[in-house]
Amino acid sequence: MRPGRRGIYILPNLFTTAGLFFGFFAIIQATKGRFELAAMAVFIAMIMDGLDGRIARMTNTTSDFGVEYDSLADVIAFGLTPALVIYEWILGGMGKLGWLAAFMYVAATALRLARFNTQKVADKRYFQGLPSPAAAAVLAAWVWMMYEYEIQGGVVSWISWLLTVATAAAMVSNIRYHSFKNLDLKGKIPFVRLLVVVLGFVLVALDPPRMLFLVFFSYFLSGFFQRFFLTRKNVRENRVESDQA
Repeated sequence: MRPGRRGIYILPNLFTTAGLFFGFFAIIQATKGRFELAAMAVFIAMIMDGLDGRIARMTNTTSDFGVEYDSLADVIAFGLTPALVIYEWILGGMGKLGWLAAFMYVAATALRLARFNTQKVADKRYFQGLPSPAAAAVLAAWVWMMYEYEIQGGVVSWISWLLTVATAAAMVSNIRYHSFKNLDLKGKIPFVRLLVVVLGFVLVALDPPRMLFLVFFSYFLSGFFQRFFLTRKNVRENRVESDQA
């Protein structure tokens, strides 16, 4: 490489670009009323986002450019895209409340990613705030499920609004979520766990929108349950210490 010139690694950034492409593709499909395809595209973007970082580490092609490019692509694929998909599907009929909720979600995604890039993480086992791909998965699976079962309007509009605002708030909160970065994919696992994984894939294949929503909504709630039980544990410990004193 000539002095003064810098190159970029192609392979991991190709996957980042693919995630960006599917995010943009989802927006196009949503504007055409093809919400099922839009939701599928969001999940494909999630897969691409999960692969680019792993491939960069496996091939030793990590770079500052890749980190920044990945964050910018995530703002589109997991911020702007799900917000516009759910807005085109149902929030658009709620007037100002609808587009304000959608904008809140986009802004929360950008803030979440900016905080993630700048803060020093002491415990890599946890994320601070709901990860943006998981938040996007909750909204995409919700739209997919409701659209497939032809449920729209009325109470669903307000549930969709609350879900959009709640996931936005969770992204910028201090609630901890498991990162699963300590998951050992190379090590041996019991045969029973393998059967559970296979069963999970079968259930998702039988009813993708409902099962995907159940999985990611459960993950969304897990942070609140963990915060609740951790708070109760701290209260009990403080009470015991005060009684002993």
